[in-house]
Amino acid sequence: MPTDDSGLPAESWRWTEQTWRGHLDAVRAGRRLVPDRWPGGARVAVALSFDSDHETIPLRDGETSPGRLAQGEYGARVGAPRILALLARYGVPATFFMPAVSALAHPEEARAYTRDGHELAVHGWIHERNMLLGRDDERELTARALDTLDTLTGRRPVGIRTPSWDFSDSTLDIMLELGFSYDSSLMADDEPYEIVADGRPTGLVEIPVDWIRDDAPYFTMDRYGSVRPHSRPRDVLEIWTDEFDAAYRDGGVFQLTLHPHVIGHRSRLVALRELLDHIAAHSDVWYATHAQLADAARAVLNNGVPAENNRSTARSVPDAPEQTP
Repeated sequence: MPTDDSGLPAESWRWTEQTWRGHLDAVRAGRRLVPDRWPGGARVAVALSFDSDHETIPLRDGETSPGRLAQGEYGARVGAPRILALLARYGVPATFFMPAVSALAHPEEARAYTRDGHELAVHGWIHERNMLLGRDDERELTARALDTLDTLTGRRPVGIRTPSWDFSDSTLDIMLELGFSYDSSLMADDEPYEIVADGRPTGLVEIPVDWIRDDAPYFTMDRYGSVRPHSRPRDVLEIWTDEFDAAYRDGGVFQLTLHPHVIGHRSRLVALRELLDHIAAHSDVWYATHAQLADAARAVLNNGVPAENNRSTARSVPDAPEQTP
């Protein structure tokens, strides 16, 4: 009978209940961490994030042609400055998850994020596929990335988003060992929750992502593969607007994941600007970095301390600017 690398039967229907329950329980969603009201009495929290991958996607795969690298360079050269200008006009914070190699290639960009009041968080070393790494390699790369961002900006990141949007068998232990406050890689809820490992609460806050709220599935292009952009920016705007409206009704979180080399193009940035206009039309909205959101979520975890205590780090959404780029 064929087996997989772990020695288990290859056919999952042959697994014992202990086996399949063990896989289910290894990393699980625990308590949902949503206060009655967000800081400042807001009804909804909005957490914008940008994965500044730039050239690391082709470099990770050993692709070094100028054409492929130029697509990533666009994110640093054009996309990121446009995004920073847009955020400044609206006066809202965001979180930038940046592979360390991207930060080393574009150090002034990394420093600009923190200088402008945004959060810089870990996104691997070279956007490696952490699911394929052994524990020692994964830990070494994560620790090196953490130290690199700290050295470049003088601010030690507290959050991480795995390059694979997934956990290996070692990922959670590495995050806890390195002292991260939150993760933003998993998809078990719309709202923040505590990660539970083998039935035990870890204290690590998860700020969940989803492909629905990510620009890459809608707009990615691979000339030599089957991946093609299949969505009009305004169609995607409608999806994201509906996502925000539902989060607003629920009193929850609207979390969005974007990429400077993807969303930074002119027609797509129009969609993002119109989304920000729509959100700004609501007065009781709290814009937060992922770290601020994790703090508010942890306040719920820690004996129900009101999220109002985090008001000093929060920014409510201002009125939409009269002119936007």
